[in-house]
Amino acid sequence: MISFVILHFKHIIELLSMRINLKLSLVLLSLSILVSSCSRKAALPISNPKQNISTDIITLSSDDMEGREIGTEGERKAGEYIANRFKSIGLTPAGNDKTYYQTFTRKKSNNPHGDDASSSGTSVTGHNILGYIDNNMSSTVIIGGHYDHLGYGQEGSLHAGERAVHNGADDNASGVAGVLYLAESIKRSGLKNHNYLFICFSGEEKGLWGSNYFVNNTSMDKTKFNYMVNMDMIGRLNAEKKLAVSGVGTAPDFEPIIDAAKTDKINVKKELSGMAPSDQASFYNAGIPVLGFFTGQHADYHKPTDDAHLINYTGATDVLEYIYTIVSTLDKKPKVTFTKTKDETQGRVAFTVTLGVMPDYMYDGKGMKLDGLKDGKPGQLAGLMKGDIVIKMGEHDVADMQAYMKCLSIFKPGQTVEIVLMRDGKEMKKQVTF
Repeated sequence: MISFVILHFKHIIELLSMRINLKLSLVLLSLSILVSSCSRKAALPISNPKQNISTDIITLSSDDMEGREIGTEGERKAGEYIANRFKSIGLTPAGNDKTYYQTFTRKKSNNPHGDDASSSGTSVTGHNILGYIDNNMSSTVIIGGHYDHLGYGQEGSLHAGERAVHNGADDNASGVAGVLYLAESIKRSGLKNHNYLFICFSGEEKGLWGSNYFVNNTSMDKTKFNYMVNMDMIGRLNAEKKLAVSGVGTAPDFEPIIDAAKTDKINVKKELSGMAPSDQASFYNAGIPVLGFFTGQHADYHKPTDDAHLINYTGATDVLEYIYTIVSTLDKKPKVTFTKTKDETQGRVAFTVTLGVMPDYMYDGKGMKLDGLKDGKPGQLAGLMKGDIVIKMGEHDVADMQAYMKCLSIFKPGQTVEIVLMRDGKEMKKQVTF
């Protein structure tokens, strides 16, 4: 009964913390940890990992952080919180001037179609947060995730309503909580055969700014980097327990270790490619093996409704225990060998049109399944719906995500194309004008 009351109490705290004063919510969370500790006969570790995950996500995705957009006060507060957590864990500062901060500046383009560091737009300053475990070894493992988000949603939002804080609990407070969890776990562990560098990147939402800056400007010897783990949106493990693991083909050791780490808590969907629309791409392009972890897109993606009370905290803990198993297994092995994978993602394709849909990245059947549609875009205007599976565009078969993206590079603005799709097991045709 005590355990049930404690869990219920913690759930109420998580719900309240999204709408009440941040300091009060943290006090209540601390009390819940104290109550939980007192209720157990056996000695607990210094802190409860699952409770730390919820505390980190709730704090970073609170309204007080104002959506953590790069260059804002919210980003500064979030960065300070992460730096303080790194310090409390016992990580050595690995940023500029013996601090946890690596500062970088980009020029935001006046061009509405993108950004360009050489443009005449306004400058934006961001901060990567870096902490280090130096085991005096010859190779270093990098574990990271981005902490920035969309602020009030002026750019990149899929919200059609009034201006609102985009808290980004899953995207990507969950990944930052993962970095902190792994930092604490590895610091306490016997993983001593490699050094470990933990980085929380800013500017990912603008185009991988922070991770690109680190890779191109670090004073560390990049040839000593072993591999990079990236966590982006790991907080919504669904009922099918699906976890996408990308970059499996970027080192020969990865796939057998991932297969051996099999657990009934996780249903792994392996992706060989090292390219992905997240920070691991910056490292892969630099010839560094990568593993990216992602629990899938959802209806709250890039909307103000991506809040902490919707996180699957048990699922996030299961995902992180799984990742820790992989990292701890790799710690016993020498530095892995980089392998270039087949070009499989949009990072290498120049799109000329957009369908305005969100693919279901967890779908592994034939075709490209839709997980959502953007209002007013060609797909929605043509009558496409969530759950549709696109199998043909014009004369081109769409066998998978890569074939779909190739089609987007072929069609031209203003062109009308017949799309063949499956809906509820029946074939349908729709006319789409780009």
